[in-house]
Amino acid sequence: MTQPRAELSRVVCTGGPGADDAAVALGDGPVRRRLEASLRALALIRGPDSSTCPSDGARAVGGDDWRALMDDARTIARELARAGDVVITQRGTVLDPDADWRGPVRIRTTSH
Repeated sequence: MTQPRAELSRVVCTGGPGADDAAVALGDGPVRRRLEASLRALALIRGPDSSTCPSDGARAVGGDDWRALMDDARTIARELARAGDVVITQRGTVLDPDADWRGPVRIRTTSH
């Protein structure tokens, strides 16, 4: 089991922030819905002082085939940022979800 998937499983068992989204992410629903829930849950679990990577959400949902989900994970991260659920950062700077950016990014919740 991947570390992000184990993290989601733990929060489903113990409850708390992100538990509902974690349950969706680990379920059998549509992959896109699970990926969105995974990114939201991981950001909530890690809290506003930490972050997650789009690849963590992809790994939790896609298993060995996680790389095929990376474009979707980055697109969903942008959508979550537009909705105000998360911020996307790069080297500590908050990025505009509508701007052109490349390279490694992090996802952080806006919830406290």
